[in-house]
Amino acid sequence: MAVKKGFVYRLLLVVVPWLYSGLSWLIFATCRVRVHGQENLNRCEGQSKPFVGVFWHYSVFSAVALIRGRGQGWGAMVSASEDAEFVARILARQGVETVRGSRNRGGISALKGLIGLMRKGNNAAIVADGSQGPAKVMQAGAVLLASKSDAPILPLVVAADRYWVFRSWDRTMLPKPFSRLDLWYGEPMTVPEKAGAEEVDRCRVEMEHRLNALYAKAWGEFGKKSHDGA
Repeated sequence: MAVKKGFVYRLLLVVVPWLYSGLSWLIFATCRVRVHGQENLNRCEGQSKPFVGVFWHYSVFSAVALIRGRGQGWGAMVSASEDAEFVARILARQGVETVRGSRNRGGISALKGLIGLMRKGNNAAIVADGSQGPAKVMQAGAVLLASKSDAPILPLVVAADRYWVFRSWDRTMLPKPFSRLDLWYGEPMTVPEKAGAEEVDRCRVEMEHRLNALYAKAWGEFGKKSHDGA
C-alpha cells in the first residue's frame, strides 16, 4: 500500500502543476485587471534594489498571477511540509524561485535563502499571515526580511467581482473566468536596518493595519466588507 501511495503522490506532483498552470492561464487571461496605487509600485521599482511584496493568504493564486511578470524576478517562501511541494512546483512553473521553510520549521534557513535571492536582484513575495494563519494577522517574517535586506515592504491586495471561495482556514479565493480583478498597491514601508524586537513588532502591527485598511477599501469597491461574506 505504501508503494502505491508513493507512486500516486509522485504522479500527482507531476500532473497537478501542469493542470494548474493551464487552468490559471485560462482564468487570468480572460480577466479584466484594474490597477490602483501604481505610484506606490513605481516608488519601489524606481529604487536600485529589490522590494518585499506582501499580501494575505486568501489571494495567493491571484497575487502571484498578477505580479510574477514584473521586475527581474521573484522569490517566495513555501512551507517545508510534504503537501507544500505541490505549491513549490506550481510556483516554479510560473517562474518564481522558492525556498522552503515556515515559522515552525526551517524559518531561519528559508529567510537566509530569500536574502540570497534578493541579492541576485529578485523581489520577494511573502504571504503576510503565513501558511497556517490566523487569517489577516501579520507575521514578522516579512519585516525581518526587510530589515536584513534593506528592502521596502509593498502591501498589495486583490479583489474580484466574481470568484470561488474554498473551505480553507483563510477562505482562499480563485477568480472566475471573465471576472474583474482590482489590484491595489499600498504605501511602502521602510524598516530600520537591524531592527530590534520592539521595532520589528511595531512595523509588523503597522503593516497589518495597512493591509487590512487596503483590504477593506478594495472589497468596498465591490460593495463587500470581506471576500468571504463575513
